[in-house]
Amino acid sequence: MNRILRGAKPEDLPVELPRTVELVVNTRTAQALGIKVPPAILLRADRVIE
Repeated sequence: MNRILRGAKPEDLPVELPRTVELVVNTRTAQALGIKVPPAILLRADRVIE
């Protein structure tokens, strides 16, 4: 964003991809929405918020 504020054109900026993706599951919100989260998803999650 610093480069854009200094006047660089967005098409001249390199594309940066995320290096890691974190899977977070909020079981309380899922339950409030009536969504049943499969155990396999809970096992793969990096963080489970209860």
